[in-house]
Amino acid sequence: MIRYALLCQDCEAEFEAWFSSSDGFDKQAAAGQLSCPQCHGAQVAKQIMAPAVSGTKKNVAPDPAKVFGKLAAKARQHVAENFDYVSDGFAHEARAMHFGETESRPIWGETTPDEREALVEEGVPATPLHPAFVPRPGPDDKDIH
Repeated sequence: MIRYALLCQDCEAEFEAWFSSSDGFDKQAAAGQLSCPQCHGAQVAKQIMAPAVSGTKKNVAPDPAKVFGKLAAKARQHVAENFDYVSDGFAHEARAMHFGETESRPIWGETTPDEREALVEEGVPATPLHPAFVPRPGPDDKDIH
């Protein structure tokens, strides 16, 4: 069986029909046995179609490690380009911005576990970054302690 997308040349209606073979369409068209379901006209032609052929390539799921690596690289680049590196002064800077002592801006840096816990208790918004997402400071940034 083969399915064709058809076009009525009288009213320009588009529709589909099944045939036993390519020759089956040609024979029915030549015998005037095809008609448009909308206007019942007999001027029906095949439309250009892409064949539905099963290929030899198999759909392979993407490698999760590669997907994560690309995501991590994009995140590192975004942080490096858009956030200020504040080294081990992160907790101090985050508090100052939260309490309105300094202007708010995107920052990244390091904290100790105790500083992280204190920030959470004080309601200071901060999110730890997974090591894969952390950019390396540039030569103009403070040293990491």
